[in-house]
Amino acid sequence: MRTAHKALAVLVAAVWGVNFVVIEVGLGHFPPLLFSALRFLVAALPAVFFVGRPKVAWRWVIGVGLVLGVAKFGLLFVGMSRGMPAGLSSLVVQVQAVFTLLFAAVALGERPGRVRLLGMGIALGGIAVAAADEGTSGPVLAFVLVIAAAACWGVSNVLTRQASPPDALNFMVWVSVVPVLPLLGLSLLFEGPDADLAALRALDWSGAGTVLYVAWVTTVFGFGAWGYLLRRYPASSVAPFSLLVPVFGMSSAAVLLHESVSLLRWCAAALLVGGVALASLSRGGSGSRTGKADDQGVPDSPPVSLPVTVPRPPTPVRRMAAEPGSGAPPETLTR
Repeated sequence: MRTAHKALAVLVAAVWGVNFVVIEVGLGHFPPLLFSALRFLVAALPAVFFVGRPKVAWRWVIGVGLVLGVAKFGLLFVGMSRGMPAGLSSLVVQVQAVFTLLFAAVALGERPGRVRLLGMGIALGGIAVAAADEGTSGPVLAFVLVIAAAACWGVSNVLTRQASPPDALNFMVWVSVVPVLPLLGLSLLFEGPDADLAALRALDWSGAGTVLYVAWVTTVFGFGAWGYLLRRYPASSVAPFSLLVPVFGMSSAAVLLHESVSLLRWCAAALLVGGVALASLSRGGSGSRTGKADDQGVPDSPPVSLPVTVPRPPTPVRRMAAEPGSGAPPETLTR
């Protein structure tokens, strides 16, 4: 990769890492489900009028929009509002790569090799260490909600791989349209119209800034830049930069929010990031029976692309020539 493009990949990872701090600040202004709805509303408008029609079937747009937008981000925002620290959240959601491998094995018939299984085990060990640390210092329910968000992210990754969107930004903008009304409905149901109206009436520059950051900077710029890099370079060259997201997330939370990072949490980070790298970037294991290439991912931070083996197309081989003047085509076979 060119130096400028490496710098762009690091910038995107930094934007996605700091995003967790911005979410934490935004949750001080809005109820979590309303905040998530506003994030997707502002990300979709007015961008949806400039990216053209969806380049995949509507069922994929709607499916990913519901699983990623409503389930994943709804659970993440609620979990963080219940006390899950921003830095730890940026780390724990990376277990989505393990969930993606598990769901891909079930839905797509991909069998992870020994190296990937080892990486998954190490990453899950990191989650266990993080759970032990959080269990002594924070609410367990919030931790479980963020794990559930990572699982939903894994499901959305598999759906995105099935959809194979040719344009990551176009796909993400249209996906952002889907969750707005469901999230607003859930917010009215569980958070109440009074809380929502109070938050909107008290809107100030700080609250508006958090919405603009998570919508335009994280989503529109972040996914646009990431998609640009994935169109120019192999996923195996771009994906490793996503491992910097929890580094920026934990560091920015420590500096800006004064979150303490215990030794046990650093150990969890090393295990989780190392395990995800081993599981996601190795080339072991068999490919998908669908033969589709990897997706670019659609998360707050991009899922690490999972290499698959694409079978070669059959190569025609001339077996024997036809009799001259017979008019019959030569017989062929494929290998």
